Amino acid sequence: MSRREFLWNSGGGLGGIALAHLLNRDGRIAAATPALPKGLHHTPRAKRVIQLFMSGAASQVDTYDYKPELIKRAGQPFDPGGKVELFQSEAGVVMPSPWEWKQYGESGKWMSGLVPHLAECVDDMAFLPAMVAKSNVHGPATFMQTTGFLLPGFPSIGSWLSYGLGSETDNLPTFVVLPDARGFGPGGPKNWGPGFLPSNFQGTLFQPAKKNPIADLFPPQDEYVTPENDAEGLDVLAQLNRMHMADRAGDSRLDARIQSYEMAARLQVTAPDVLDLSKETDATKKLYGLDSPVTEDFGRNCLVARRLLERGTRFVQVWSGADNAFPRRNWDSHEDIEKDHGEMAASMDQPAAGLLKDLKSRGMLDDTIVIWTTEFGRMPCSQGSAGRDHNPFAFTSWLAGGGIKGGAIHGASDEWSYKAQENVTYGYDLHATVLHLLGIDHERLTVLHNGIDRRLTDVHGHVIKEIIA
Repeated sequence: MSRREFLWNSGGGLGGIALAHLLNRDGRIAAATPALPKGLHHTPRAKRVIQLFMSGAASQVDTYDYKPELIKRAGQPFDPGGKVELFQSEAGVVMPSPWEWKQYGESGKWMSGLVPHLAECVDDMAFLPAMVAKSNVHGPATFMQTTGFLLPGFPSIGSWLSYGLGSETDNLPTFVVLPDARGFGPGGPKNWGPGFLPSNFQGTLFQPAKKNPIADLFPPQDEYVTPENDAEGLDVLAQLNRMHMADRAGDSRLDARIQSYEMAARLQVTAPDVLDLSKETDATKKLYGLDSPVTEDFGRNCLVARRLLERGTRFVQVWSGADNAFPRRNWDSHEDIEKDHGEMAASMDQPAAGLLKDLKSRGMLDDTIVIWTTEFGRMPCSQGSAGRDHNPFAFTSWLAGGGIKGGAIHGASDEWSYKAQENVTYGYDLHATVLHLLGIDHERLTVLHNGIDRRLTDVHGHVIKEIIA
């Protein structure tokens, strides 16, 4: 059996996926598998993903999960029956959202006045109001949504897709991370790390708001470093690296380092173009909120995400919210939900809706999956006088584009929005569904690590067929 036959016959693992990608890119399997232009296991509905992550735990009670019972019982002791498990506090009184609710679109979805721009897009979105987290601590719960595991050290979903599907371009990273301009959220780079996959599949950090958006991409501007001698030094480094690698065949760390140098060289040409928003129309900039200091940072990241995707990047992670600090810089609203969520939503709502509208107008939403998620939800009762505590028992995520059935709702929380009650959904299920839409069977995308066939969905997960068009 030849090496190629061996890899192909073991196609349930990542070797087969990588081989399929390489052969397909070279045009060598088009005749043999005309129904599978991308992906390995079945015909894909999408080819790229944007994950919008609300760091700090955005409240489902104040955004997407309308509960008239909270309005009816406002101010009464919160007593859903049984012990109420909270993170920091004792159960307070029933606290309805301070924002009004209305129905939108042909689907008639109830949406809060906190997100009026996203409310205009409900017929393109599928909601998962029965999401459940396995931890009420920010770090582990965040890892659960970004890597599928509570512990750090596992590959990000973007790394899995980079490894499994490969790149659509040699000039940009396959997986790019756009953090909040105010800083990183819980776990920071562990949320976009490669874990036990080769290190070249980690997310590449772009920070468009900074003077140097990609760290160490360009040499220092001084009299001692010229473009000429910088290029000569890199040529020598490349030669030394390849000599070193020749004596250490199979060392993925060295290979990844060499690939990173090569990508950096290409990025010196391509990154300035991606990050240059001057050629975007004024109408597009306004759509994303670049004309307002409130929406400018998140809007810039959303617009850069679209530009990356249309140039071949496979997965982009966009963060709203930084670490815990005072005044609040994320969605963790223990003290004052109206103030803190009001500020965070004002910065996120218009750009996120602008992204959906822009992708749709360009025909990109058809093959792009947009995920909006957070690590867990918030309680329907008060913490102190005006805040909400952590709630891992029910929160809402939504998806749009790339084969998603617009206007769909899968699952439901109880009358309080305290616990998921119908069609309970975990991050495993969301990940399995995304992989399915990309042409991958989540149970067959595996890699052997420490004697265990690891996968993004661990030993769990099912495709949520009810939200697939």
